Amino acid sequence: MSRNKKLWLFTSESVCAGHPDKICDAISDVILDAALAQDPHARTGIETVAGANQICLFGEIKTTAKLDYEAIARAKVAELGYTNPAWGFSQESSFSNNLHEQSPEIALGVDQDGAGDQGMMFGYACDETPELVPLPITLAHAITRRIDEARQQAELKWLRPDGKAQVTVRYEGDKPVGIEKLVAAVAHDEKASPRRVRADVIEHIFAPVLEEYGFLLPPEEDIVVNGTGLWHIPGPESDAGLTGRKIVVDTYGGYARVGGGAFSGKDPSKVDRSGAYAARYIAKNIVAAGLATKCEVGLAYVIGKPQPLMQTIETFGTATVGDGELYAYKDRLIDTSVKGVIDALDLARPIYSQTSAYGHFGKTGLPWEEVVS
Repeated sequence: MSRNKKLWLFTSESVCAGHPDKICDAISDVILDAALAQDPHARTGIETVAGANQICLFGEIKTTAKLDYEAIARAKVAELGYTNPAWGFSQESSFSNNLHEQSPEIALGVDQDGAGDQGMMFGYACDETPELVPLPITLAHAITRRIDEARQQAELKWLRPDGKAQVTVRYEGDKPVGIEKLVAAVAHDEKASPRRVRADVIEHIFAPVLEEYGFLLPPEEDIVVNGTGLWHIPGPESDAGLTGRKIVVDTYGGYARVGGGAFSGKDPSKVDRSGAYAARYIAKNIVAAGLATKCEVGLAYVIGKPQPLMQTIETFGTATVGDGELYAYKDRLIDTSVKGVIDALDLARPIYSQTSAYGHFGKTGLPWEEVVS
C-alpha cells in the first residue's frame, strides 16, 4: 500500500539470539569485549562463520590482550543454548581461528585518530514508542526477546534456540493504529504438535507483548506460526551464519536509511559502528528535546581522516525550529570527529555483547541512548 495514502502498512522483522547470524554476531562481540576489557586501544574486525558443526573466526585484530579465542567462542555457543550435538551444531563443534594482525596501512590512519574505514552512517528517531524507535522493529524485537525468555526460563519447555518474528503495523498518516499481521518461526521439540506450538506462541509470546504496547491481537487468519508446519533442527546445521548479515534487524527494521557497514566485531575506531551510534545519539536527542517528531541524521567518513565529510539532519517536515538551530544543537551535543565520538560516548570499553541481539537501538544503559537534560 502506498505511503502517500492515508492508510498504509509497514513490516519489520527480528531474529532470536540463537539465530545463526546472531550466534556469529555474539561471538564476534564477546571477543571484542574480552579484548577491550584488557586493552582499551584494541583494534578488531572479527568475522565469525557458523556452519554445520563448525565455528570459524576470520578477520583482523591488534591488541595486547591475551585471549583464549576458542574458549570464549565455545562458552558463548553454550550460553546461547546450543548444548546438544545431535542438532549438528554445539559448543563441541570443530573450531578454527584464522584471525590475523591488523593491516599496517589501516593502523597508520587509526593511530592518528582517523576513521578506520570510509562509509556513510545513518541514525534515526521518532516519537512512535517510548524508546523513540519505530514501532514495527520495536515490536519485532520485543517478540524475539520474549521467545528467548520463554525458553531460558523453561516457561515453554518445547522451545529450541532459534527463531524469527515479523510484525506488520497499520498506520493512519504518521500514527500507528493497529497490528495487521504477526509472524513467528520457532524451533521446537519433536513432541510438540503444530497446534500446541501455535497456541502457546499466541498466548505466551504475542499477546503479552502487544498488551504491553497497548495493541490487540489481529484476527486468527492474520497470525502465522511456523509457516512450513514443523521446525525441529535449530541453528547453523539448517542455515549457516555470518557476522553482520542482519544489518536491517540491527538498525531500524528498514524504516530508515541503512549505512554501508555492519557493527558486530568492530572496535569503535570503525566508524561503521561508532558513526552509526553518534548519528542515533543526535537524532534521539533532537526528538527527545521536542525539536522534531522524526529525525534522521547522516554522517560520512573517509579512512584515516578524523572529521566527517558529511553531516545532515532530515526532520521530514516535523521540525519545530529552523535548520540553523538544529545544526547548532548537534554541535553543542557532540563532537563528531572519530575521537570526539569515542570520548563523548565512552566507547572504548566492553559494552558490546548486549547489542548482539534485539537491535542496537532503543535499549537502556547504552551511551548512545542517553538523553541530555
